[in-house]
Amino acid sequence: MPAPKLSLISSPPSPYARKVRIALAEKGIPFELHMEVPWDSTTHTPRHNPLEKLPILLLPRDTDTTHDASPSTASGLAFPHASEDQPKAIYESHFILEWLEAKYPQPALLSEDLDLKLAAKQIEVVADGMCDALVLRFFETQRSAERQSPEWIARQDRKISGGIQWLDELVRETGADGSRTFLVGPSFGLADIAAGCVLGYMDVRAKHLTWQSDCPALKTYFDGLMSRDSFNSTVPYAMSFKDKIV
Repeated sequence: MPAPKLSLISSPPSPYARKVRIALAEKGIPFELHMEVPWDSTTHTPRHNPLEKLPILLLPRDTDTTHDASPSTASGLAFPHASEDQPKAIYESHFILEWLEAKYPQPALLSEDLDLKLAAKQIEVVADGMCDALVLRFFETQRSAERQSPEWIARQDRKISGGIQWLDELVRETGADGSRTFLVGPSFGLADIAAGCVLGYMDVRAKHLTWQSDCPALKTYFDGLMSRDSFNSTVPYAMSFKDKIV
C-alpha cells in the first residue's frame, strides 16, 4: 500500500516555501500543495504553527518515512499542536529541509564532507538573510509614505546589495557560471536551492534592482538553475492581500 502523501502549505511568492518545494521535487517526494495568504484572516496557518509562518509541512498520522518508526516517535518530538484528528506539522524552512534530508537521504542535497556541508549552510544563511531583508523592505513600503522610514529601507537595501555582491563573487570564484554548474561541490544541493530562491524572489519584490545586467556571471548561474524542472515549475508571483497587514 503506498504511503500517504505529505502536504505542504505554501504561499505563491514565498522564497522559503519555494526552497521546500524544490527540495521535495528534487528528491522525488510526492506531496499535495496548498496555497494560502498567511496574512489574511482566513488562513489556517495558526492551527499548525504557533509562529503563524509558512511553509508548513503536514505529515499524515500514519506516515512512516524511515520504515522503522513514524516521524514523531523517531525524532522524540511531541508535536503539541497535533490533535488526534490533525496531521503533524513541521515548520520553518531550515528545519523542514533538515527533516527531509534526514528522513529522505537520497538523493542527498548536502555533502557528507563536513567542510562542503558547512559551506552550503553559510550560503543558505546569506541567501535567507537577503530574503528577510526583502520581506522587511516590502512591508515597510506598504505603509503610507509619511509613515515609512527611509533609514530602515536603506538598511535593508544595503543587506540586499551586499548579498548580491557576495553571491556574484562566489559564483565567479567557484566557476558556477560556466566551467562548474553548482556552488558547492560537484552536484546540485542546498546552496543552489537557497541562492536560486532569493534570486527568483528579487524578480517579485525588487524589480527596481538591475542585478541581472550588473552581474552577468550571477545571471548565467541563475539561468542554469531555471532550466531545472524543480525551479521552472515553482516560479514565484505576487499575491493580493485582503486584510490590512501594517
